[in-house]
This record gives sequence, C-alpha cells and structure tokens, in this order.
Amino acid sequence: MNKLNFALIGAAGYIAPRHMRAIKDTGNELVCALDPYDGVGIIDSYFPHADFFTEPERFDRHLDKLRRQGQGYVDYVSICSPNYLHDAHIRMAVRNGAHAICEKPVVLNPWNLDSLCELEQESGKNIYTILQLRLHPGIKNLREKVKKGPADKVYDIDLKYITSRGRWYFFSWKGDLQKSGGVATNIGIHFFDMLGWIFGNFKELEVIENSYDRAKGRLVFEKARVNWFLSLNEKDLPGQAIEQGKRTFRSITIEGEEVEFSEGFTDLHTESYREILEGRGFRVSTARPSVEIAQRIRSSRRD
Repeated sequence: MNKLNFALIGAAGYIAPRHMRAIKDTGNELVCALDPYDGVGIIDSYFPHADFFTEPERFDRHLDKLRRQGQGYVDYVSICSPNYLHDAHIRMAVRNGAHAICEKPVVLNPWNLDSLCELEQESGKNIYTILQLRLHPGIKNLREKVKKGPADKVYDIDLKYITSRGRWYFFSWKGDLQKSGGVATNIGIHFFDMLGWIFGNFKELEVIENSYDRAKGRLVFEKARVNWFLSLNEKDLPGQAIEQGKRTFRSITIEGEEVEFSEGFTDLHTESYREILEGRGFRVSTARPSVEIAQRIRSSRRD
C-alpha cells in the first residue's frame, strides 16, 4: 500500500506522540504539524523532515498549497488540539480536502455534531474520533459476555477513575470549563462511551457532586446501573495506589467483581489508526451518546 500523507494539529500536546507513533507504525508519513508552542522536539523521534508551523493561518495556507499541488495531497489531518478547538480544526481539515481523525471529545456539545455530519455528506470526507477503549481486548470480552448473558439482566456497576494532576493543570486550558468541558469530559468521556457500547442506550443520570477537580453521580443504561466517581485530586487515591507510588487508579466492578483491564492501553491508538485505514473507524456520529452524557453532567455543575 502506498504511503498516506498526514498533518497533525496540536503537536506539543500530551497525546500527540501516540498519534505520531500510530502514523509511523501504520507505514505512513507526517508531512506537516502545527502548535503555538514550539517545544516539539518529539517530532524528531518520528518524522524529523515534517514541516512545522506555530501559526494556524500559515499552516492552513500550507495545507492549501499542498492540496493544489495534487488533489488530496494531505490525506488525513490528526487533531490533538484543546477540546474547544476541535470543531474548528476538523473544518480546517475537511476544507483542505482531508479526512479528519480527532481526539476525544470530538466536540463539547451534542448539537455541534449535527453540522459535522452535514459536513461529511457535503464534502465526501470522513470525520473519525478515537474511542480506543472499544478496541481493548478486556473490554471487548466483557461486551461479548454481556451480549451472551440473560437478556433482561441489569448489572450493578461501580466505576472509579482517579488521575492526579498538579497545580499547573488548573491554570491551563484543561482547567477552564469552557475550553475543556470539565472533569466529566476530560477524563470521563471514554468511559461513558464504553459503558454505552457494552450496556446499551443511555436512559438517565443523576449528578451528586461536580466541581473543578472531581465529579460523582449515577448513570442508567438499558442493561446497567452505574455509580461513577472521577477525580483529579491525589487525595482521592486509595491506599494501595499510594503505597505503590502510583498517581492513577482505575477500577470497574460489575456485581462486585473487578474487571481487569489495567494493561493493554499503550498500543490502542495504533490499533485505532489501523481500523480507520481499513475503513472500520468510529465516525463522528458514534460519539453522540457520550458527548450528550458529558454535556448534561457539565450543565448540572455543582461547586
């Protein structure tokens, strides 16, 4: 297969190296990248010959020049920018004749998905999102187990995800509710998508606590009642995590039984890219239920 050309927006971001690795591992080429911050030496580990821009206007112009050199010269634009810019950057990609691959959340509000779906139809270009938990072997096995179980069974689930963040986090765009969507969006949206994928349509929610660094509540799906807790505060880490020097803790119990999926996360972006390039990627419309859940939690903010 011929190499495909990629561009990347948000090259200095935390998640960008996983996208660079996925582009490289799938045998393709990163031809240009954008980030207002120029500390992007990580690019040298993957694509040292990629053009780099700190200004979106010049990056947009460069994409346009490449497109005019040959139809679809940049085949895909990978988007790792701050959450509130995803919508605009997806549009930039499609306007320049490329498919888009966007990190979670693809948008902050469900009504923005409608215009992106229209954009797909108008342009003939696909907009994909990264929902890598759906590709995790342990999660796929759990889904099959639920599908083969009693049709009328409703499971009781406890979800806890604590990922400690330092003071810097709350001074960055991630700590700005209007830019990030808050805790539920930043660290919870993958889990909300996973729960809906396994346990069916979302039915209702209750928000018990919702502040700048933690959120807690109940979710009801067709086949599950979920107590969930999300936190960025290290004080919420359980004793065993602290003793092991870990700053992240995740736990899912179903009917009191722990679901083991602590390993196997490192290559899921590469697997996501393989699925996309084989025509099996998760399109923008797939993200709607999880985006709706996160938005409803955000609108129920309780400080």
